[in-house]
Amino acid sequence: MIELIFWAVIFIISLLVLLKGADWLVIGAERIGLAIGLSPFIVGVVIVGIGTSFPELFSSLAAVFKGVPEVVAANVIGSNIANILLIVGISAIFGRGLVVTKNLIDLDLPLLAIGTVLFLGVVWDKQITIGESILMLLTYFVYFLYTILYKEKEEEISENSEVLLKGEINITKEVNAHKLRFKDFFMVIFGILGIFLGAKYLIEALVNLSLILNVATGLITITAVAVGTSFPELLVSVKAAYDKKHEISLGNIFGSNIFNAFVVTGLPGIFSRLPVDEKTFYVGVPTMAIVTLLFVISGISRKIHIWEGAFYVSAYVLFIAKLFSLF
Repeated sequence: MIELIFWAVIFIISLLVLLKGADWLVIGAERIGLAIGLSPFIVGVVIVGIGTSFPELFSSLAAVFKGVPEVVAANVIGSNIANILLIVGISAIFGRGLVVTKNLIDLDLPLLAIGTVLFLGVVWDKQITIGESILMLLTYFVYFLYTILYKEKEEEISENSEVLLKGEINITKEVNAHKLRFKDFFMVIFGILGIFLGAKYLIEALVNLSLILNVATGLITITAVAVGTSFPELLVSVKAAYDKKHEISLGNIFGSNIFNAFVVTGLPGIFSRLPVDEKTFYVGVPTMAIVTLLFVISGISRKIHIWEGAFYVSAYVLFIAKLFSLF
């Protein structure tokens, strides 16, 4: 019992350190980027947009180097399901509905659907090979370039656009000149250190907890780790929804899910073949396919109503119950 409590505490502390490290890294890098003259748009896309997915990426890399590669697929699938059902659901409730803009329907919805189909095709044989990982990284590179070019064009057309592709932080085009400060460099350094140590001990705690509880590592990953590493997206989307910035709230989820599917699996997959455990394959994979389809349908209707948000949260509770065979 003492050992269980010890590793549970290590798990929670490691997760908090990982999240705080990612937060510091993003804030520090954002300020440095603005100070050296990068456009607010590029800062929003590259640093802020991708930065919220660092916890998933680094925890997956740590899992591969620790010798538990099955964690990667479970982490990605669990995070993507949590992003849609839990985060969009809670955001729709707090925001009293989410309006889906034409930009999201024209670009992000089709790309999310195509990306999900490609990912599901990759895991169909219960493994992700090195070749498939390279393909996913190349696909993300194409998606990234296309998104930058498309959004940058939209940014130029719009006269009053506030930052943000996949927006997470209010950076306006009229950003005052930023000066380089040592504090920002320290934030980046300690942020990277926090991410590294947090991910390392998170996976170590995960392995020990799975042994003590006699539960598969994939099962803990697809639930506790997936929800924990999705916490930055939750904060961003719920706050944006509450402030009626619906495109930011939803764009954050689109960008995060595509990054998870292609990069969070692709990069670790270069170092090792990634197996998909039974629970993740038979419960997680079909759930991810269904909820993505529901999300796309909801998006096409132009609005995700508050009752749909409540339905999403209920569906997530059912998903967790099925994983643990509660009913």
